[in-house]
Amino acid sequence: MDAMQLEQRYTSGCYPKREITIVRGEGARLWDDTGREYIDCVSGHGVAIVGHCNPAVVEALTSQARTLITCPEIFYNDVRARLLERLISIAPPGLERALLVNSGAEAVEGTLKLARLSTGRPGIVAAMRSFHGRTMGALSTTWEPAYREPFEPLLPGVSHVPYGNLEALQEALSEETAALILEVVQGEGGVNVGDGAYLQGARELCDAVGALLIVDEVQTGFGRTGRMFACEHHGLRPDLMAVAKGIAGGVPMGAVLIGERVQNIRPGVHGSTFGGNPLACAAALAAIDYMLEHDLPGQAQRKGDWAMERLRAIDTRLIREVRGLGLMIGIELRRRVTPYLKALMDEGVLALPAGSTVLRLLPPLVISDEELAAACDAVERVLTQAG
Repeated sequence: MDAMQLEQRYTSGCYPKREITIVRGEGARLWDDTGREYIDCVSGHGVAIVGHCNPAVVEALTSQARTLITCPEIFYNDVRARLLERLISIAPPGLERALLVNSGAEAVEGTLKLARLSTGRPGIVAAMRSFHGRTMGALSTTWEPAYREPFEPLLPGVSHVPYGNLEALQEALSEETAALILEVVQGEGGVNVGDGAYLQGARELCDAVGALLIVDEVQTGFGRTGRMFACEHHGLRPDLMAVAKGIAGGVPMGAVLIGERVQNIRPGVHGSTFGGNPLACAAALAAIDYMLEHDLPGQAQRKGDWAMERLRAIDTRLIREVRGLGLMIGIELRRRVTPYLKALMDEGVLALPAGSTVLRLLPPLVISDEELAAACDAVERVLTQAG
C-alpha cells in the first residue's frame, strides 16, 4: 500500500485530509510523491518560518543528535541554558524567565496554570473567536463551539467576551479573575487584527483588578507579523506569553515567557518530560539566529504589505475584505472557502482556511518575491474564475 492508503487504514481519523502526499520540502516549496511542486502558504500551520529544511537548522540538529538528544530539566544543560538566554534577550520588556515545553497548546496550558498559581484566583477571561489549542485547559479558552461542545464540561471559571469591546471586558473582569488571555491577531478566528487602543485598554483593565495579561503569540511570534512578536506593534507588555510554532524551525517546541508579576513558582508546580530537550533547543537557537541575521521580521513586513496591496487589487465581488499583519494574511470571501482551497492546490499553491469563509496565507518568511507573486497570481486566477 502507498502512504495515502496506509494512513487511511491506520490513522486516528481526527484530521481532514487533502488528496496529496507531501514527501519533500525546501524553503517555501514542497513536493508530493508524484514529483509535483507547490508553493507552500501553509508552512505547517505557520511553523516553517525559516523555510523547510533550513540548512542552519539541519546542521544544528545533525550536530546535536551526535552529542546529546535528551536531558530532563532536573539536570542543567549547556544548549538549554543558551536558548533560555537567547529567548529572554529577544522577548518584550518585562519577560524575564521561560518555561520550555513541546507545543502551543502546552504553552497555553502553562500560562493558565501559572496565572492561577500566582494570583490564587480561579477566573479566566478569553475572547470570542479566539483559538488557543485543543487540550482541555486551552480548549476551555478557545471560542469555537464546534471544538468545545463535544468535550464539555470543560475548565470551570472561563468566560468569553467580544474581541475589541472594552466595555464588555470591563464587566467581565473582577477580583476573582486570574488572567485575561488574548491574541494580538486572531488566527483561526479569521485573521482579525487587534486594535492598539483596545489592547492597551485591556492591559489597564487587568491592572485595575489585579489580573494577569496572557498574550498568545503561538501563531504570531517569531517575525510572522513584521515584528519579532506581534505585541511589539503596540508596545503591549504581557505578564505571560505563550510561544511555539516557528520557534525551532519545524521541530516541536513551545515556551511560556514569564514576567516579574508572576509569583509562587517553585519546583514541582509544572513539568514536561521532553520540554527543553537539547535537540529542540539546538534547533531553536539556529532558527532564532537565522531570523535575526536575515531580518525575517522586516522581510515579513515588506512582503506582507506588498501581498495585501496586490490581493486588494483583485477585481472580484467574491472578496469581502483582505486583512492581516506581515505575512499573516486573511482573504474574507462571500462564500465558503473550501472549494477555493482545492482549486488553489490544483494551481500549485497550498493555503489554509481561517473559519468557514476566510482564505489564510501563512507562507515561510523566506518566501521569495517571485514565489509570493506567483501565489498571489494563483489566488487571483482562482477567485476571478469563480466570481
